[in-house]
Amino acid sequence: MIGTRFDLAVIGAGPGGYVAAIRAAQLGLKTAIIEREHLGGICLNWGCIPTKALLRTSELYQAMRRAPAVGLAADNVRFDLAAVVERSRKVAERLSNGVAYLMRKNNIAVIDGTARLKGAGAIAVTGKGGETLPDIEAGHIIVATGARARTLPGLEPDGRVIWTYKEAMVPTSFPQSLLVVGSGAIGIEFASFYRSLGAEVTVVEMLPRILPAEDAEISDLARKAFAKQGIAIHTGTTVERILKGADSIAAAMKKPDGAIEEIAVDRVILAIGITGNVEALGLEALGVRIEKGHIVVDEWCRTAAPGLYAIGDVIGPPWLAHKASHEGIICVEKIAGVAGVHPLDKTAIPGCTYSTPQVASVGLTEEEARAKGHELKIGRFPYSANGKAIALGETEGLVKTIFDAKTGALLGAHIIGAEATELIQGFVIAKTLETTEAELIAAIFPHPTLSEMMGESVLDAFGRAIHI
Repeated sequence: MIGTRFDLAVIGAGPGGYVAAIRAAQLGLKTAIIEREHLGGICLNWGCIPTKALLRTSELYQAMRRAPAVGLAADNVRFDLAAVVERSRKVAERLSNGVAYLMRKNNIAVIDGTARLKGAGAIAVTGKGGETLPDIEAGHIIVATGARARTLPGLEPDGRVIWTYKEAMVPTSFPQSLLVVGSGAIGIEFASFYRSLGAEVTVVEMLPRILPAEDAEISDLARKAFAKQGIAIHTGTTVERILKGADSIAAAMKKPDGAIEEIAVDRVILAIGITGNVEALGLEALGVRIEKGHIVVDEWCRTAAPGLYAIGDVIGPPWLAHKASHEGIICVEKIAGVAGVHPLDKTAIPGCTYSTPQVASVGLTEEEARAKGHELKIGRFPYSANGKAIALGETEGLVKTIFDAKTGALLGAHIIGAEATELIQGFVIAKTLETTEAELIAAIFPHPTLSEMMGESVLDAFGRAIHI
């Protein structure tokens, strides 16, 4: 099949690209996908999936250390770092093999190589060994090349003492102390993982608060929880200079008042965001606009070049796998002429941080809702008042819901606590269906469950909470 013409060619086989390819095949389009590294992309191989395997280990480790609190005995609890990393890599490998199976199942041509756009509907491909492969021709082309970690001048990752997420996932020895630069989801997850296994962790964030994309109230609760675990957090702070040692690093942190604080650590993890993989694709020659390291597209993921589209991290935030997948489906269905396709509603995209405690949200924060001029009704329900949470020993957390006071529309929902990343989907569905408070109040939540807190938070927003 390689070298023939396709209806659709996808460059990049991450969660945006491979999902787009599958949907295209389902709709009868002859489809090819070009991938230079691994099927599944960064998310499956070096991001979403293997990090959750690591975090599961740290969760169980802490649960075993708390065994006496639930009447159990677990003596001499320890971890085997090599085995922890190996399990994480096996999980990623299993799912990457699963994507390969899905490509075969859907008769999608998989081309191993690096793509470059030659012109309208044409792609040049260089094989992994540097050889020139036959050109690909396609009526439509989707760029789904993803993104990579951003760096700071003077703090460039070296794979030795300054890590990106890749090195942080496969350590050969356990660092006793860490400096995490950046407190978004990636930084906080690694801070949580390493702290849970016993490392001394310091987090530096240049903005006034950690998890800056989250609701301010939730962010404050997260900071208190992490501080209670022993994570040192410095907000409004920048790393001014570093000095590398043979197996350690010294850093100077500039605090909000201008004071300089020195810190010595074994490793630094750089987690200050990502930038799109837009280089060497031939985009500029086709008139594609690139702003702040990302491809500019319209609501249907169309670039300025006819027949050329882009999805996922390469087109900008939020940098989330599920956002990329959804964009892929929308883009392909629009290409195929499927009726009733709707543009992506970014306010209905959930965000999840798999730290301990977990943080999850959808829609507007309280600050954003007020800035948009909404009159608000806000409900809160604490984990400490929920029977299931008490039984689980997970009483730290909060469910917060934000409604428009006039219409009853759900504007946003924010959760911190156990299983927050699973609970949030209930609010995602509610928001997607444009549910009002009346419908949520009429819904019956099973007892005893953590989900009851969702219903109680809605009740609280309208002065009807039962259990607080």
